[in-house]
Amino acid sequence: MSTSERYEWYKVVKDNFLQQGDFFYDCPITMPLANPEKEDVEVKVVVYDVVVMSQSCDLEARKVDIVLVCPFFPLSAMKAQGSHFDSSKWLKGVRDGKEPGYHLLNKIPFDGYLQEPFIVEFRNVYGIHLEYLENIARARKDRIRLLPPYKEHLSQSFVRFFMRVGLPIPIEI
Repeated sequence: MSTSERYEWYKVVKDNFLQQGDFFYDCPITMPLANPEKEDVEVKVVVYDVVVMSQSCDLEARKVDIVLVCPFFPLSAMKAQGSHFDSSKWLKGVRDGKEPGYHLLNKIPFDGYLQEPFIVEFRNVYGIHLEYLENIARARKDRIRLLPPYKEHLSQSFVRFFMRVGLPIPIEI
């Protein structure tokens, strides 16, 4: 048995239980508009493809009301944004963990899903109410789930992005 056969990247799940590494396509995200002076809060709804970043144990134990998700984009869409993202040096940096705002994932090998590598973007994190996301899971027939150890690798990249610390004065040596 080859290594690639023992360590599949993804599986299709049909359950209603959320886990870290679950992918939701066309997921509505509500965003309050920047006008705090109004009595009624106005929101806009944007639609992203997202991956669940909240810990599976917290989701299962219902220790969170808000599920953290990050958007993901096909590699071709990132490259189309400009030369910075189209650079092989940038892509190698993402793959090697040297671009902390991004994480590269392998293509999804199932029909009807993303057939190219894609990028999870950590710079914009969104929160979706747990029950709302569970309702989306119930309404859809199936979804993709990232498997270990790739799920843990994604989680580690996410944490590395948030634990960065910039010092105001560099240490002189």
